[in-house]
Amino acid sequence: MTTALAFSHVDILFHRQNSKAAINRALAMLDEGGTREEIARTTQVTVGVADANLAIERGEISILMGLSGSGKSTLLRAANGLNKAVRGEVQIGNGVAYVDLSNCDDDTLREIRKTRIAMVFQNFGLLPWRTVRDNAGLGLELRGITPSMRRKMVDEKLELVGLSRWANSRISELSGGMQQRVGLARAFATDADILLMDEPFSALDPLIRRKLQDELLHIQKQLKKTIIFVSHDIDEALKIGNQITIMREGRIIQTGTPHDILFRPVNDYVGEFVRHMNPLPVLDAASVMRGLDLPGKTDDGFTPIDEAGLYRFDFVADQVRHIGGRVHAIQRHMTVPDTHTCEIGPGLVQCVPTGTSLHAVALLRQRSNMPVLIHREGEVVGLCDHGDIIRGMTQIMGG
Repeated sequence: MTTALAFSHVDILFHRQNSKAAINRALAMLDEGGTREEIARTTQVTVGVADANLAIERGEISILMGLSGSGKSTLLRAANGLNKAVRGEVQIGNGVAYVDLSNCDDDTLREIRKTRIAMVFQNFGLLPWRTVRDNAGLGLELRGITPSMRRKMVDEKLELVGLSRWANSRISELSGGMQQRVGLARAFATDADILLMDEPFSALDPLIRRKLQDELLHIQKQLKKTIIFVSHDIDEALKIGNQITIMREGRIIQTGTPHDILFRPVNDYVGEFVRHMNPLPVLDAASVMRGLDLPGKTDDGFTPIDEAGLYRFDFVADQVRHIGGRVHAIQRHMTVPDTHTCEIGPGLVQCVPTGTSLHAVALLRQRSNMPVLIHREGEVVGLCDHGDIIRGMTQIMGG
């Protein structure tokens, strides 16, 4: 079981008097294809979310996107029971079984909120009279963790978000970006499996926002949490999301990878949503690589890997041979390499997964001065040289 959270045919409706009769009438109108406006006018019921189906895998950052009023925050709040589904299921997995948050008892819901799900708010949600450490430890305090254990757990997370020096400071002494880090530390300190983040960086200026996005990605590499992240910023979504869901008027229009959303929009609405986006951050090795044939393409048993025919790949020996006889070793990366930390010398051929970003591929090509081999689950399937990178970029950007 790898699904951490699943929404199945979820409807979330609101009525001022919470009239069951009005809500049931609204549900019937939804089933008949009624629009939000028609339902509101006829029944005074507001449709927050309609027939939402979404599965979020463990360790993913799943982005909910849409214009104001699209239902993204409403759906997010169903993930911890703040918004109740009037129909459908909101299931959280524990590795063995699922609990339906829309139908569980209050004690179960409280326990899940304490131990399984944490939330990071747009307005930080901090207590100004408390220190940074005490704010970060609030969730643990409510859970009844002893002060000594709480301090140890909190200090670990403050170090993780770079706030150790400010542990005893008051919230009022911190900048907006630092306050948001306190909110992140508080969520991480609970050690919850699932983090709900409702436009956490939207109130910050662009430079601080980009820095926190980078920090979130860095922390996520270490903690591998399941994160549901509401955003109205498509740049942010493409940068940090493994999965993106576009919503409109309470309904999910498309869910897919950033590459799917950008290059395979399901309709004009999604296409317009991403029309002016720079595709470069989303491109990966698979987008631009040149496919390689199986061994034996040439008479000598080697496969050429550059357009000039100077380098040939030996599938058996796992080496790259210069046509003049020089042998180059291959460095395989079974996961996407971190170009900030890996040392790449000239002449060392890099072999990276298909999901490696185009930016990383270009850096590896530049540093090694060699074509970059591309593998899928260990099997070499293509390569990227200067010509492939430029050609792929030109085609995808419509040149």
